[in-house]
Amino acid sequence: MGNVVLCLKNTTTSMRRQSGRVQPVTCSRKCSIRFFIYIIRAENLCVNTMSSLGTLVGYFPPITANMNNIFAVLLVFVGCCSNVVFLEMLVREFPGCGNIVTFAQFAFIALEGFIFETNFGRKKPAIPMSNYVIMVTMFFTVSVINNYALNFNIAMPLHMIFRSGSLIANMILGIIILKKRYSLSKYLSVAMVSLGIFICTIMSAKQVNVGTKGSEDQGVYAFLHWLIGIAMLTFALLMSARMGIFQETLYKQYGKHSKEALFYNHCLPLPGFLLLSSDIYNHCVLFSQSTPVEVPVIGQAVPVLWLYLLLNIITQYVCIRGVFILTTECASLTVTLVVTLRKFISLIISILFFNNPFTAWHWVGTGVVFLGTLIYTEVWTSICTALRGSEKLEKKNT
Repeated sequence: MGNVVLCLKNTTTSMRRQSGRVQPVTCSRKCSIRFFIYIIRAENLCVNTMSSLGTLVGYFPPITANMNNIFAVLLVFVGCCSNVVFLEMLVREFPGCGNIVTFAQFAFIALEGFIFETNFGRKKPAIPMSNYVIMVTMFFTVSVINNYALNFNIAMPLHMIFRSGSLIANMILGIIILKKRYSLSKYLSVAMVSLGIFICTIMSAKQVNVGTKGSEDQGVYAFLHWLIGIAMLTFALLMSARMGIFQETLYKQYGKHSKEALFYNHCLPLPGFLLLSSDIYNHCVLFSQSTPVEVPVIGQAVPVLWLYLLLNIITQYVCIRGVFILTTECASLTVTLVVTLRKFISLIISILFFNNPFTAWHWVGTGVVFLGTLIYTEVWTSICTALRGSEKLEKKNT
């Protein structure tokens, strides 16, 4: 594994920026083979981790009911974890590539939905288009801001931890808009998630200050730049929660049409990328000038960043499909548990494989976030109930 990681570092760091351009450096066949070995090992890590969690997941009947649901869980872990790997490879080379990544993902999913969901536009939507316009506006805003925030000194681990704060946003807007009331354990769990995110954010802020070299003015500028990124993530978090509430009301009124919503959420915003066309074009040029790497089987050399982007799109689609199957076939508790565990594994991959700075305080904050999430979903209660049920069955059988 050490050779694989070293090869990856050599591949990405062999590109040197000169006057805003990237000079291509030839990459050996051996390096390209090692690159794909790394991908396979990263996916195997997710699958092996899922196997080790089999005992825990086995307590939930919705998951173990049939092989389709188990396959969906594997899709989520393999697809989503691999997606984080390729996104980090892109962001490490060009932190401002969020717009081209978002556009590519939207275009791919929209094309797939146009063919297989709408039958080339012949199938009419079950939900009125006016409602989709509202939903799409929120979804487009959230997606663009989340990816663009990486351009403001936001490290990938902090990005993932911050987005885990969706529980806070959902509860706040649920209280304000839906007038919901929650149990004491829910408030406790949200307080823990808030505390964990606060710890990680403060520690990351200190690293921004310490890591900035130069004059005091440069340090202040870097810190303010980072604060803008935090503000963007906060806004996206609240907007995402508001979109979830809007979707919930639509599904109650018109029924669940998740695949249809997935298509329109990715198709209708495509004209909005015209506003970002210059940035997307500039990154297309930079991607084309990246290190060429030979692709096995076809035997053709392609710029490595285009290859990363293609694999990012494919794994994003696999991830979304897995989550879609889970949401339609499994209980919401099961979906939350799987997604939470997936985020934790993605965080571990980001820290270990890419050597992202992560102090002991970051680990404390992360632990508090995930513990609070598990308390919120009442996982412990469900496990105990399942264990008691299995014990009763064993006694009856004996």
